[in-house]
Amino acid sequence: MQGEEVVPMMLPPFFMDSGIWPASAGVVGAAASAEDEAAAAAAAAAAHDRALAATRNHREAEKRRRERIKSNLDRLRAVLACDPKIDKASLLAKAVERVRDLKQRMAGIGEAAPAHLFPTEHDEIVVLASGGGGGGAAVFEASVCCDDRSDLLPELIETLRALRLRTLRAEMATLGGRVRNVLVLARDAGGGALPGEGCDDDDHGDYSGSTDSGDFLKEALRTLVERPGAAAGDRPKRRRVSDMNMQAAA
Repeated sequence: MQGEEVVPMMLPPFFMDSGIWPASAGVVGAAASAEDEAAAAAAAAAAHDRALAATRNHREAEKRRRERIKSNLDRLRAVLACDPKIDKASLLAKAVERVRDLKQRMAGIGEAAPAHLFPTEHDEIVVLASGGGGGGAAVFEASVCCDDRSDLLPELIETLRALRLRTLRAEMATLGGRVRNVLVLARDAGGGALPGEGCDDDDHGDYSGSTDSGDFLKEALRTLVERPGAAAGDRPKRRRVSDMNMQAAA
């Protein structure tokens, strides 16, 4: 009717939510915008956490690096016997100077010492026999290269004593846990029988062989070097025994 106020019709809530009545476009847009903002906030929070974790890992790695540098510098000060308060530049200069000095010393040692005296990585037994050194005595030059150990020298002396050999000259060189002994030995013609040549001697094994060629000495030294348990605790090494037996004319 004309002149009467029009009252909008209100629908029940269940009818509005049923999907029959279309929702307002503004309501839908507001809901989508809220979801986008929530997703963006979550992504930003995740990126922030990753950045914090990366920064924390970087700080920890840098801290460990500084600690290693400090530890090695302290060790270098101790080795060089420097003042604990010496600065890094002076410490490195002293280290360079010490390395140069050691290289010069090694060069001097290499020039002074014969090359055949240096030990190698492989076990070697070399025996050179000559006709004699006067009075009918047989002379041998023996070179033994093997792992260095505390009982090697006493056992070598005992072995030579059992073989009734006199030491005319002895040289020894050690390097990196290896040792080489170069010996000039003599055995008198009337020195008696060797162990294994008709006498009962079980302490030193069977050293029978040609006395003139030095086979008995080679076998004795081989037994000494290859004795079971002799190198216990040492790192395994490739073993090679050089089996050189040469006889030179007197």
